[in-house]
Amino acid sequence: MQPQIILLKEGTENSQGKPQLISNINACQAVVDAVRTTLGPRGMDKLIVSNNGKSTISNDGATIMKLLDVVHPAAKTLVDIAKSQDAEVGDGTTSVVLLAGEFLKQIKPFVEEGVHPRIIIKAFRKAMELAVEKINNIAVKIEKKNVEEHRQLLEKCAATALSSKLVSHQKGFFSKIVVDAVLLLDDLLPLNMIGIKKVPGGALEDSLLVAGVAFKKTFSYAGFEMQPKKYNQPKIALLNIELELKAERDNAEVRVESVKEYQKIVDAEWNILYEKLDLIHKSGAQVVLSKLPIGDVATQYFADRDMFCAGRVPEEDLKRTMKACGGSVMSTAHDLSDSVLGCCEFFEERQIGGERYNIFTGCPNAKTCTIVLRGGAEQFMEETERSLHDAIMIVRRTIKNDAVVAGGGAIEMELSKLLRDYSRTIAGKEQLLIGAIAKALEIIPRQLCDNAGFDATNILNKLRQKHAQGHCWYGVDINKEDISDNFEMCVWEPAVVKINALTAACEAACLVLSVDETIKNPKSGGDGPQPPMGRGMGRPM
Repeated sequence: MQPQIILLKEGTENSQGKPQLISNINACQAVVDAVRTTLGPRGMDKLIVSNNGKSTISNDGATIMKLLDVVHPAAKTLVDIAKSQDAEVGDGTTSVVLLAGEFLKQIKPFVEEGVHPRIIIKAFRKAMELAVEKINNIAVKIEKKNVEEHRQLLEKCAATALSSKLVSHQKGFFSKIVVDAVLLLDDLLPLNMIGIKKVPGGALEDSLLVAGVAFKKTFSYAGFEMQPKKYNQPKIALLNIELELKAERDNAEVRVESVKEYQKIVDAEWNILYEKLDLIHKSGAQVVLSKLPIGDVATQYFADRDMFCAGRVPEEDLKRTMKACGGSVMSTAHDLSDSVLGCCEFFEERQIGGERYNIFTGCPNAKTCTIVLRGGAEQFMEETERSLHDAIMIVRRTIKNDAVVAGGGAIEMELSKLLRDYSRTIAGKEQLLIGAIAKALEIIPRQLCDNAGFDATNILNKLRQKHAQGHCWYGVDINKEDISDNFEMCVWEPAVVKINALTAACEAACLVLSVDETIKNPKSGGDGPQPPMGRGMGRPM
């Protein structure tokens, strides 16, 4: 008898070979089923309750994937591609997970029959090359010369992104806001320069776009009621200084012999504060914003001199104000000259819902804007914010990459046809594999039909027929429960979204296929029995 050789530490799980691969594929299927029904305009929403009881209602694939606590290591790759799609393009997060899952599902029988994973991966790579090339060939380039047309096109892309969200009824209203917001930015289109503020109450249509900066009125001391609420062309000082008397730290000690000396210390403290206030006033600034608190003495001082101040302004708001109004954030009150002060056309403090907002408009370098969202429930507004994020990303992408394709499953059907035709021209196992990938691409139009309650088989047959006749833009028409030319129906998506989704899904599928063994190390030390809690020194409670 040979003694058994143990290489791995005790308690280590390791599973390998074909069963391991199959179980990985099954785990991925379970994750896909979680987001499957959220695809498309008739998609359902998911209500996810986290362990601390916060509930999130969402239709956004990436948000759902982030909130799902996926433990299975292979299934985590799907979460990662959803995140990467969200970061890179912003939309198409559900599609990318669906595609990856469907690729694996169609390939599973081949794995079970013993086809080597490397051959499958090779077929995937080939299929993706063809698909991406095809998208680039048939994508329609946009003319940017005509501003009106370009704008309408951006609105259509935003509307397509919003049509599958909770706010799809207001997509006309929101797609205008989104396009305006993105067009206000500079050429780099930085995302963090679009602020989204949520104010509960009111209807969705009460949401507004401020071409400048808006933020909630910060905590304020007595005296702020006397400050003017409106200014025309004010100068704005952005500071990072505390303007209040500091309480001494607990362990500070000052030894004084007489009351006079004590009085000197107190006076010195006041003088320092007043000196700062005086410098700020002399600089000609009328609006003072600070990252640190502005105390009651300072507030009163500014109010007496018809100046407005706000302390404890969040950093991102201060940065956006700086971007819009010019100037720079100062950490001393000493050299406040016009060069470091910002300015804007009009400043006002305005009531929005139950909150008061400070709004700066007509900013000279307004490369930033703020969307103020209104709406009923907290979750509803959060979902609106996520939806707008998707639309904003899509508009950015469309401006940068000016090619669009038809959505609604049209492009997937066209690619499916291309791969099917190609597979018939090659011999060997790849013929079957590429045929399976072609079939997998049909999941997008099929799922759109299923989610809307249509007869998927019937509609897919019609689509296959149309695409075989050479109509490359035919896709599912949700409104008519039929098929239609989605390019004319203005269901448009940037080509880059589709390319990214396909490549990411393909990468994920290849990654799962190339794993043939999983080794799980036992947890170290964390799960052992722990002594009961005591009152210290080991005494029981």
